Amino acid sequence: MHTEDYVYLHELEERFWWFVGMRAITSALLDPFCLPASDRMILDVGCGTGGNLIWLARYAGTGRVLGIDREETALHLCRSNDIQLLAQASATALPYAEESFDLVTSFDVLCQIPGAGEDDRAIDEMYRVLKPGGTAFVRVPAHEWMQSGHDAALNTQRRYTLSSMQQKLERTGFTVMRATYANAALLPIAMLRRLLLKRVGLADSGSDVKPLPPKLQWLNRLLTKALTIEASILKNPNARFPTGLSAICIARKQ
Repeated sequence: MHTEDYVYLHELEERFWWFVGMRAITSALLDPFCLPASDRMILDVGCGTGGNLIWLARYAGTGRVLGIDREETALHLCRSNDIQLLAQASATALPYAEESFDLVTSFDVLCQIPGAGEDDRAIDEMYRVLKPGGTAFVRVPAHEWMQSGHDAALNTQRRYTLSSMQQKLERTGFTVMRATYANAALLPIAMLRRLLLKRVGLADSGSDVKPLPPKLQWLNRLLTKALTIEASILKNPNARFPTGLSAICIARKQ
């Protein structure tokens, strides 16, 4: 990611449709597995500019939320929001002891780790630092055929199917408690956009996470609404979307 992408990320995390909507979906899925606790140690693997660190505090009680990221630019922007429990480290070598955390999260990070099998190493590390009975929340971009300029800008190495993500977690030793695609309603729109760009000969380049033009600000409300409707559906523990732009697994270390 370029410095500009981190700045956009930092500026938009509180109000941009993607972050607002996906946090609503995360809450709908994670709440049943993270009931209120007096203290819970939480680690966000690949914390970026810190928006999710602040949001995850709802699950910590009197515990703490820690974050790691490889990029100093991201950590600097975290600190600008007075977030201090940070470490500059790789997801494949977490600087924490075994069985340190009750909840470990990974939001669109496994897909960015370069090298064959390195995402499996990161999953192994998440398993190692979780306490027995601890929970992992993993979200990744779905479908390799959806690769785009957005992926290139964010250095996305791979996309996943829901079943491939579930299999990776289970091979490590996790028990997958819930698995679903998300951002299903917007998948056809994303497909159509990329097809149209190819037809007219325009490159699909740059990150999609950037401010909307003033005349298109109304889209932010509309897209947020689409994701919050999905979140309300996913509050049903039996609900599952057959496809979508994201694949999400909630897993437990036995």
